[in-house]
Amino acid sequence: MAERASWSLGAALRGVFGAKTIDDDTWDDLESALIRADFGPAVTEEIVAQIRAQVERFKTTDPKDVQRMLREIVEERLAKYDPTLKLTERPAVVLVVGVNGVGKTTTIGKFAKFLRNYDRSVVVGAADTFRAAAVDQLATWAERAGAGIVRPEREGQDPASVAFQTVEQAKRDGTEIVIIDTAGRLHTKGGLMDELGKIRRVVEKQAPISEVLLVLDATTGQNGLAQAEAFIEHGGVTGLVLTKLDGSAKGGFVLAVQEKTGLPIKLIGQGEGIGDLTGFTPHVFAQKLVG
Repeated sequence: MAERASWSLGAALRGVFGAKTIDDDTWDDLESALIRADFGPAVTEEIVAQIRAQVERFKTTDPKDVQRMLREIVEERLAKYDPTLKLTERPAVVLVVGVNGVGKTTTIGKFAKFLRNYDRSVVVGAADTFRAAAVDQLATWAERAGAGIVRPEREGQDPASVAFQTVEQAKRDGTEIVIIDTAGRLHTKGGLMDELGKIRRVVEKQAPISEVLLVLDATTGQNGLAQAEAFIEHGGVTGLVLTKLDGSAKGGFVLAVQEKTGLPIKLIGQGEGIGDLTGFTPHVFAQKLVG
Protein backbone atom coordinates (compact mmCIF):
# COMPACT_ATOMS: atom_id res chain seq x y z
CA MET A 1 0.00 0.00 0.00
CA ALA A 2 2.82 2.43 0.84
CA GLU A 3 4.17 2.10 -2.69
CA ARG A 4 0.70 2.80 -4.08
CA ALA A 5 0.35 5.92 -1.95
CA SER A 6 3.66 7.37 -3.10
CA TRP A 7 2.95 6.75 -6.80
CA SER A 8 1.47 9.66 -8.69
CA LEU A 9 0.40 10.10 -12.27
CA GLY A 10 2.32 13.39 -12.46
CA ALA A 11 5.63 11.69 -11.63
CA ALA A 12 4.93 8.78 -14.01
CA LEU A 13 4.12 11.18 -16.85
CA ARG A 14 7.23 13.26 -16.20
CA GLY A 15 9.18 10.09 -16.96
CA VAL A 16 7.29 9.65 -20.24
CA PHE A 17 7.50 13.29 -21.36
CA GLY A 18 11.09 13.77 -20.22
CA ALA A 19 12.45 11.13 -22.62
CA LYS A 20 14.55 12.16 -25.60
CA THR A 21 12.25 10.81 -28.29
CA ILE A 22 8.96 8.99 -28.88
CA ASP A 23 9.50 5.23 -29.15
CA ASP A 24 7.73 1.97 -28.20
CA ASP A 25 8.47 2.62 -24.52
CA THR A 26 6.55 5.90 -24.74
CA TRP A 27 3.32 4.06 -25.54
CA ASP A 28 3.86 1.26 -23.00
CA ASP A 29 4.71 3.72 -20.23
CA LEU A 30 1.83 6.05 -21.10
CA GLU A 31 -0.65 3.19 -21.16
CA SER A 32 0.46 1.75 -17.82
CA ALA A 33 0.47 5.23 -16.19
CA LEU A 34 -3.12 5.91 -17.32
CA ILE A 35 -4.31 2.46 -16.20
CA ARG A 36 -2.73 2.94 -12.78
CA ALA A 37 -4.36 6.35 -12.44
CA ASP A 38 -7.75 4.62 -12.85
CA PHE A 39 -8.68 5.89 -16.31
CA GLY A 40 -9.93 2.34 -16.93
CA PRO A 41 -8.85 0.05 -19.83
CA ALA A 42 -11.38 1.30 -22.43
CA VAL A 43 -10.71 5.02 -21.94
CA THR A 44 -6.94 4.40 -21.78
CA GLU A 45 -7.00 2.49 -25.06
CA GLU A 46 -9.01 5.22 -26.81
CA ILE A 47 -6.76 8.04 -25.56
CA VAL A 48 -3.51 6.26 -26.49
CA ALA A 49 -4.88 5.40 -29.97
CA GLN A 50 -5.93 9.03 -30.48
CA ILE A 51 -2.49 10.36 -29.50
CA ARG A 52 -0.68 7.78 -31.66
CA ALA A 53 -2.78 8.85 -34.65
CA GLN A 54 -1.93 12.53 -34.04
CA VAL A 55 1.79 11.75 -33.64
CA GLU A 56 1.66 9.83 -36.90
CA ARG A 57 -0.17 12.66 -38.65
CA PHE A 58 2.16 15.43 -37.47
CA LYS A 59 5.29 13.27 -37.79
CA THR A 60 6.56 14.49 -34.41
CA THR A 61 9.22 12.74 -32.33
CA ASP A 62 9.07 15.09 -29.33
CA PRO A 63 7.49 13.59 -26.15
CA LYS A 64 6.48 17.15 -25.13
CA ASP A 65 3.96 17.03 -27.99
CA VAL A 66 2.48 13.87 -26.45
CA GLN A 67 2.02 15.78 -23.20
CA ARG A 68 0.19 18.62 -24.94
CA MET A 69 -2.01 16.18 -26.87
CA LEU A 70 -2.88 14.25 -23.71
CA ARG A 71 -3.79 17.44 -21.87
CA GLU A 72 -6.01 18.63 -24.74
CA ILE A 73 -7.77 15.26 -25.10
CA VAL A 74 -8.42 14.94 -21.36
CA GLU A 75 -9.75 18.50 -21.18
CA GLU A 76 -11.94 18.04 -24.24
CA ARG A 77 -13.44 14.82 -22.88
CA LEU A 78 -14.00 16.31 -19.42
CA ALA A 79 -15.65 19.40 -20.91
CA LYS A 80 -18.43 17.38 -22.57
CA TYR A 81 -20.23 17.46 -19.23
CA ASP A 82 -21.61 20.64 -17.67
CA PRO A 83 -20.34 21.05 -14.08
CA THR A 84 -22.67 23.97 -13.27
CA LEU A 85 -24.73 23.56 -10.10
CA LYS A 86 -28.36 24.41 -10.88
CA LEU A 87 -29.48 26.30 -7.79
CA THR A 88 -31.67 29.10 -9.13
CA GLU A 89 -34.97 28.04 -7.52
CA ARG A 90 -35.93 29.50 -4.15
CA PRO A 91 -35.60 27.52 -2.10
CA ALA A 92 -33.22 25.36 -4.15
CA VAL A 93 -33.49 21.84 -2.73
CA VAL A 94 -30.50 19.50 -3.00
CA LEU A 95 -30.72 15.82 -2.02
CA VAL A 96 -27.37 14.25 -1.15
CA VAL A 97 -27.14 10.48 -1.66
CA GLY A 98 -24.45 7.82 -1.47
CA VAL A 99 -23.45 4.63 0.29
CA ASN A 100 -22.34 4.91 3.90
CA GLY A 101 -18.63 5.47 4.41
CA VAL A 102 -17.97 7.78 1.45
CA GLY A 103 -17.92 10.90 3.63
CA LYS A 104 -21.47 12.02 2.84
CA THR A 105 -22.04 13.85 6.13
CA THR A 106 -18.75 15.77 6.05
CA THR A 107 -19.35 16.56 2.37
CA ILE A 108 -22.70 18.16 3.25
CA GLY A 109 -20.95 20.32 5.88
CA LYS A 110 -18.33 21.37 3.33
CA PHE A 111 -20.98 22.01 0.69
CA ALA A 112 -22.90 24.22 3.14
CA LYS A 113 -19.67 26.16 3.79
CA PHE A 114 -19.01 26.45 0.03
CA LEU A 115 -22.48 28.01 -0.41
CA ARG A 116 -22.09 30.26 2.65
CA ASN A 117 -18.89 31.63 1.07
CA TYR A 118 -21.14 32.97 -1.69
CA ASP A 119 -23.43 34.52 0.95
CA ARG A 120 -26.22 32.02 0.36
CA SER A 121 -28.40 31.16 3.36
CA VAL A 122 -28.47 27.39 3.94
CA VAL A 123 -30.45 24.93 6.05
CA VAL A 124 -29.56 21.26 6.32
CA GLY A 125 -32.12 18.51 6.88
CA ALA A 126 -30.89 15.48 8.86
CA ALA A 127 -33.06 12.90 7.10
CA ASP A 128 -30.62 10.01 7.69
CA THR A 129 -32.64 9.23 10.82
CA PHE A 130 -31.43 5.63 11.10
CA ARG A 131 -28.06 6.68 12.54
CA ALA A 132 -28.23 8.93 15.58
CA ALA A 133 -24.47 9.56 15.27
CA ALA A 134 -24.98 10.86 11.72
CA VAL A 135 -27.45 13.48 12.99
CA ASP A 136 -25.01 14.72 15.66
CA GLN A 137 -22.12 14.77 13.21
CA LEU A 138 -24.20 16.69 10.69
CA ALA A 139 -25.24 19.23 13.34
CA THR A 140 -21.56 19.86 14.19
CA TRP A 141 -20.65 20.42 10.53
CA ALA A 142 -23.69 22.64 9.90
CA GLU A 143 -22.71 24.80 12.87
CA ARG A 144 -19.13 25.09 11.62
CA ALA A 145 -20.43 26.07 8.18
CA GLY A 146 -22.81 28.69 9.56
CA ALA A 147 -25.89 26.82 8.32
CA GLY A 148 -29.15 26.02 10.09
CA ILE A 149 -30.23 22.43 10.75
CA VAL A 150 -33.52 20.60 11.12
CA ARG A 151 -33.09 17.49 13.26
CA PRO A 152 -35.50 14.57 13.65
CA GLU A 153 -37.88 15.06 16.57
CA ARG A 154 -37.21 11.48 17.64
CA GLU A 155 -34.83 8.66 16.66
CA GLY A 156 -36.02 6.67 13.67
CA GLN A 157 -38.48 9.39 12.59
CA ASP A 158 -39.71 8.98 9.03
CA PRO A 159 -36.95 10.55 6.87
CA ALA A 160 -39.50 12.02 4.44
CA SER A 161 -41.16 13.95 7.26
CA VAL A 162 -37.79 15.46 8.30
CA ALA A 163 -37.20 16.47 4.67
CA PHE A 164 -40.70 17.99 4.55
CA GLN A 165 -40.10 19.99 7.75
CA THR A 166 -36.77 21.26 6.42
CA VAL A 167 -38.27 22.64 3.21
CA GLU A 168 -41.21 24.03 5.18
CA GLN A 169 -38.83 25.90 7.50
CA ALA A 170 -36.77 27.21 4.56
CA LYS A 171 -39.89 28.62 2.93
CA ARG A 172 -41.02 30.17 6.18
CA ASP A 173 -37.62 31.76 6.90
CA GLY A 174 -36.78 32.69 3.30
CA THR A 175 -33.69 30.41 3.34
CA GLU A 176 -32.20 30.15 -0.15
CA ILE A 177 -30.79 26.63 -0.22
CA VAL A 178 -31.89 23.37 1.43
CA ILE A 179 -29.49 20.40 1.62
CA ILE A 180 -31.05 17.09 2.67
CA ASP A 181 -28.96 14.21 3.99
CA THR A 182 -30.39 10.79 3.12
CA ALA A 183 -29.70 7.27 4.35
CA GLY A 184 -26.85 5.37 2.71
CA ARG A 185 -27.93 1.95 3.82
CA LEU A 186 -31.18 0.16 4.61
CA HIS A 187 -31.74 -3.58 4.71
CA THR A 188 -32.29 -3.81 0.96
CA LYS A 189 -31.40 -1.67 -2.01
CA GLY A 190 -35.07 -1.65 -2.95
CA GLY A 191 -35.95 -0.27 0.48
CA LEU A 192 -33.35 2.46 0.09
CA MET A 193 -34.69 3.51 -3.30
CA ASP A 194 -38.29 3.44 -2.04
CA GLU A 195 -37.21 5.70 0.83
CA LEU A 196 -35.53 8.09 -1.59
CA GLY A 197 -38.59 8.09 -3.84
CA LYS A 198 -40.78 8.94 -0.87
CA ILE A 199 -38.51 11.84 0.15
CA ARG A 200 -38.65 13.18 -3.41
CA ARG A 201 -42.45 13.00 -3.60
CA VAL A 202 -42.91 14.69 -0.23
CA VAL A 203 -40.40 17.48 -1.01
CA GLU A 204 -41.83 18.10 -4.49
CA LYS A 205 -45.23 18.91 -2.97
CA GLN A 206 -43.57 22.08 -1.65
CA ALA A 207 -40.66 22.86 -3.97
CA PRO A 208 -38.93 21.40 -7.03
CA ILE A 209 -35.74 19.40 -6.43
CA SER A 210 -32.85 21.31 -8.03
CA GLU A 211 -30.09 18.69 -7.72
CA VAL A 212 -29.59 15.11 -6.55
CA LEU A 213 -25.87 14.80 -5.83
CA LEU A 214 -24.21 11.40 -5.49
CA VAL A 215 -21.11 11.36 -3.26
CA LEU A 216 -18.33 8.98 -4.36
CA ASP A 217 -15.02 8.28 -2.64
CA ALA A 218 -12.35 8.68 -5.35
CA THR A 219 -9.93 6.35 -3.54
CA THR A 220 -12.31 3.41 -4.03
CA GLY A 221 -12.46 4.13 -7.77
CA GLN A 222 -14.41 1.67 -9.91
CA ASN A 223 -15.43 -0.42 -6.85
CA GLY A 224 -17.15 2.57 -5.26
CA LEU A 225 -18.97 3.18 -8.52
CA ALA A 226 -20.28 -0.41 -8.56
CA GLN A 227 -21.59 0.03 -4.99
CA ALA A 228 -23.43 3.20 -5.99
CA GLU A 229 -25.03 1.63 -9.07
CA ALA A 230 -28.54 1.52 -7.52
CA PHE A 231 -28.45 5.27 -6.86
CA ILE A 232 -27.42 5.97 -10.44
CA GLU A 233 -30.11 3.67 -11.82
CA HIS A 234 -33.03 4.66 -9.61
CA GLY A 235 -32.05 7.73 -7.60
CA GLY A 236 -32.57 10.43 -10.24
CA VAL A 237 -28.96 11.60 -9.76
CA THR A 238 -28.12 14.87 -11.53
CA GLY A 239 -24.44 15.22 -10.62
CA LEU A 240 -21.48 13.70 -8.80
CA VAL A 241 -19.35 14.85 -5.89
CA LEU A 242 -15.92 13.22 -5.66
CA THR A 243 -14.31 13.18 -2.22
CA LYS A 244 -10.73 12.29 -1.20
CA LEU A 245 -9.30 13.28 -4.56
CA ASP A 246 -5.88 13.94 -3.03
CA GLY A 247 -2.97 13.93 -5.43
CA SER A 248 -3.26 12.43 -8.89
CA ALA A 249 -2.93 8.72 -8.07
CA LYS A 250 -6.61 8.21 -8.92
CA GLY A 251 -7.01 11.29 -11.11
CA GLY A 252 -8.12 9.31 -14.15
CA PHE A 253 -11.21 8.20 -12.27
CA VAL A 254 -12.58 11.72 -12.77
CA LEU A 255 -12.79 11.17 -16.52
CA ALA A 256 -13.77 7.49 -16.30
CA VAL A 257 -16.64 8.14 -13.89
CA GLN A 258 -18.23 10.85 -16.06
CA GLU A 259 -17.99 8.73 -19.19
CA LYS A 260 -19.29 5.60 -17.45
CA THR A 261 -22.27 7.26 -15.77
CA GLY A 262 -23.03 10.04 -18.24
CA LEU A 263 -23.24 12.34 -15.19
CA PRO A 264 -21.23 15.54 -14.64
CA ILE A 265 -18.91 16.03 -11.69
CA LYS A 266 -20.14 19.17 -9.93
CA LEU A 267 -17.90 19.33 -6.85
CA ILE A 268 -14.58 17.86 -5.79
CA GLY A 269 -13.11 17.48 -2.32
CA GLN A 270 -9.34 17.52 -2.13
CA GLY A 271 -8.65 17.53 1.61
CA GLU A 272 -10.04 17.20 5.12
CA GLY A 273 -10.73 20.86 5.94
CA ILE A 274 -14.14 22.54 5.78
CA GLY A 275 -12.97 24.75 2.89
CA ASP A 276 -11.67 21.87 0.78
CA LEU A 277 -14.73 21.29 -1.38
CA THR A 278 -14.67 23.28 -4.61
CA GLY A 279 -16.48 23.52 -7.91
CA PHE A 280 -15.10 21.40 -10.74
CA THR A 281 -13.33 23.12 -13.67
CA PRO A 282 -12.27 20.74 -16.49
CA HIS A 283 -9.53 23.08 -17.82
CA VAL A 284 -7.86 23.50 -14.42
CA PHE A 285 -8.18 19.82 -13.60
CA ALA A 286 -6.66 18.65 -16.91
CA GLN A 287 -3.80 21.10 -16.43
CA LYS A 288 -3.05 19.82 -12.92
CA LEU A 289 -3.42 16.19 -13.90
CA VAL A 290 -1.25 16.16 -17.01
CA GLY A 291 1.01 19.14 -16.34
